[in-house]
Amino acid sequence: MLSSEKKLEFFEKYGKSAVDTGSSEAQVAMFSFRISALTDHLKTNKKDFSTQRALITLVGKRRSLLDYLKKKDINRYRAIIKDLNLRR
Repeated sequence: MLSSEKKLEFFEKYGKSAVDTGSSEAQVAMFSFRISALTDHLKTNKKDFSTQRALITLVGKRRSLLDYLKKKDINRYRAIIKDLNLRR
């Protein structure tokens, strides 16, 4: 699902460097990728409640990181929202 190469790609594109795993933008991008994968999984497996709970948890984590970015630096928030095509 999320290989090491894919993670490295997210960190290079959205983080400050390839080893910057802690930037909020890179984490939001990884969460968005995982959310889309879990959403596709749940479309075919409607009764997979543990995956549904994991999806809700990921959405909450992404929302809290986006709220943090919005509070700290509105320009970075707008850039990541535009880049990932997220809507509020």
